Amino acid sequence: MAYEIKLDLKQTQQLVMTPQLRDAISMLQMNNLDLKAHLEKELEHNPFLENDDTSSQDNEAATDTKREDEPRDDSFDAGTSAANIGSGGNSKFSDPDYALENRVEDKKDLRAHLMDQLNIAITNPRDKMIAALLIDRLDESGYLREAPKESADSLACSEERINALLQTLRQFDPTGIFAKDLPDCLALQLAEKHKLTPSMQMLLQNLDVLADADFGKLQKICDVDAGGLQAMIADIRALNPKPASGFDYTIAQTAIADVLMEKLPKHVGGGWKVKLNHETLPRVLINQEYVAMIDTATGTKADKKFLTDKLHSANWLIQAMDQRAQTILKVASAIIEAQEGFFLFGVEFLKPLTLREIAEEVGVHESTVSRITIDKFIGTPRGLFPLKFFFGSGVGSAQGGGDIAAAAIKAKIKSMIDNEDPKKILSDEALAQALQKEGIDIARRTVAKYREAMNIASSSGRRKQKKHF
Repeated sequence: MAYEIKLDLKQTQQLVMTPQLRDAISMLQMNNLDLKAHLEKELEHNPFLENDDTSSQDNEAATDTKREDEPRDDSFDAGTSAANIGSGGNSKFSDPDYALENRVEDKKDLRAHLMDQLNIAITNPRDKMIAALLIDRLDESGYLREAPKESADSLACSEERINALLQTLRQFDPTGIFAKDLPDCLALQLAEKHKLTPSMQMLLQNLDVLADADFGKLQKICDVDAGGLQAMIADIRALNPKPASGFDYTIAQTAIADVLMEKLPKHVGGGWKVKLNHETLPRVLINQEYVAMIDTATGTKADKKFLTDKLHSANWLIQAMDQRAQTILKVASAIIEAQEGFFLFGVEFLKPLTLREIAEEVGVHESTVSRITIDKFIGTPRGLFPLKFFFGSGVGSAQGGGDIAAAAIKAKIKSMIDNEDPKKILSDEALAQALQKEGIDIARRTVAKYREAMNIASSSGRRKQKKHF
């Protein structure tokens, strides 16, 4: 057998992720608090970087007096003009060749723990969205301090729906989560142990007396003897007054606005102003005194190379931060423009939206939008929302007005059923026809699927339930 040696020349393309590019992608995914920690480390190791302590106050003042003909790097107006902004900045974030997911260590925090349970316990998409927002409103102890009416008003949904969701959320682990206050938290835990007796309920209503150690008064209030009272107190001491304390990362730490929006007055054209939250994100500057020292510095070549490399790294970091800020603002502005109905009128006007649509609008890759919306929140006139909240599927409009969010359709179906005449129960076909009259292109089988997803009985089942009305 003869062997032949050949020399072939081939041209191939290979993607090389430089450390700086990988770091830039990682920074894009960080929320403001994570980026703040990252910058603090950079400040420790790079003598050319310094913290700009006055930037937050100066930027805030400049933003408040901003005119429409004076756009700033850290804020701009969202409206019909937002579509003309363009991608801007370093094109590498928008290049599909760099669309590699940057893997980071997953940390199990309280929010993730509760979201895992939420995805199993609640199937209705609209209920799931509202419940996720309630999770984000828990305080560091795991309590939901705001009243159901406050939540309902800010989300433009019914108080009854909030109360129904809380019945489910209050059953989540750890027990006591979503309590209104300390007595409520303890009551949830005692109920699980089957120890919430009438005497125990009286004790929970008089925790101030327990704090004063007035045991004689407590015996009379709870109608128990000294031994019974001591047993009850022992049961209370075995409970956890702060259900969220067992988690390293609390809801209060993650639910902080990275982006802020506010409505502009009519005399400046209306629309929305969007800006980064500089209260949680400090700015860094290049120390020009150190820069001037490079040319006059005496020392070894290694020393000069060290200084040159650090200056290059500092300049790159400033550019990367500016690009991150611009990209986040453009994505947030595009989301606000797409979901303006929600901000004006509430959850039922939420439109279906995909990452791809926002990516095409802004001019970046879809994976860039995905990174930007991870673990980031926007402060709005309606409250604090995760950016992921605004994405979801929908149903077509018969009048050519675009799709309508599935959550909004389900809300309409539930509203029709809640208000139907007990003597004239609506069939799925009748519901479909009613929605079609409103310009919603939906089939009877889709109505049935949505109705079943909301755990609502069929027309025959509801007729039996409402026959005594």
